Amino acid sequence: MTDTPPAHLIDWKGEDWTPGCGRPAAHANARFTAPASQCPSIDPEWENPAGVPIAAFVFGGRMSKEMPLVFQAFNWSHGVYLAATMGSEATAAAIGQAAMRRDPMAMLPFCGYNMADYFSHWLNVGRHVANPPRIFRTNWFRKDENGKFMWPGFGENMRVLKWIVDRVHGRGYAVESPIGWMPRHDDITWDGLDYPPETFYDLMAVGRSAGAAEAHAHEEQFDAFFDRLPKEFIFERELLRSRLWRSPERWELAREDVVRPAA
Repeated sequence: MTDTPPAHLIDWKGEDWTPGCGRPAAHANARFTAPASQCPSIDPEWENPAGVPIAAFVFGGRMSKEMPLVFQAFNWSHGVYLAATMGSEATAAAIGQAAMRRDPMAMLPFCGYNMADYFSHWLNVGRHVANPPRIFRTNWFRKDENGKFMWPGFGENMRVLKWIVDRVHGRGYAVESPIGWMPRHDDITWDGLDYPPETFYDLMAVGRSAGAAEAHAHEEQFDAFFDRLPKEFIFERELLRSRLWRSPERWELAREDVVRPAA
């Protein structure tokens, strides 16, 4: 990841590598071969056969424009809809991929039965669990008009994850947007990071026209499922369209300070 390749390293196959050997030092998908158990910060209970409590699901796509950094679903049904319509733009690791690939719950290559039935099984969780986990969408990859990433990513993503943890524990603030609950600038912990508030507002903005186009793309995606598509998804799509139609052409978080309630 340095500007100048090192004189020697061990490549992704475990072999010696030098700049003139004619082989790539890394493969874009090699990270998927690393066992999660090797992560030093992983919770020791992560493979407990008795199960682990789940407070939130975080689904993330890769979109260079229009999709905000993070937002929370209004409810379980809305969250399942967000997960089912998740998409990512093509990357160097995706050979032959379309410009936008819809990958519901990141499960499209792994689900062994009709995805519409898979959606229904997710919706059934909310029908049978009194307090289902909260569902969030993230997008670390939004770019500005110059093609530069607007969010620094990597370790700074913990700032967003902290807001998510605060939300599920009832101590995080959010405001309602056309697409879900969003953190204000003051709701993110900025200690140690010089990040301009104006950039944050642009990062979280929602365009009405772009949102309407996204909703139309959902309709095209769902056409493949015909009558097996959960009816809730039709209602969620129309609710999304209605919220976008009633919003400004460019919806933004309020830029004035908001007085927080006393603790």
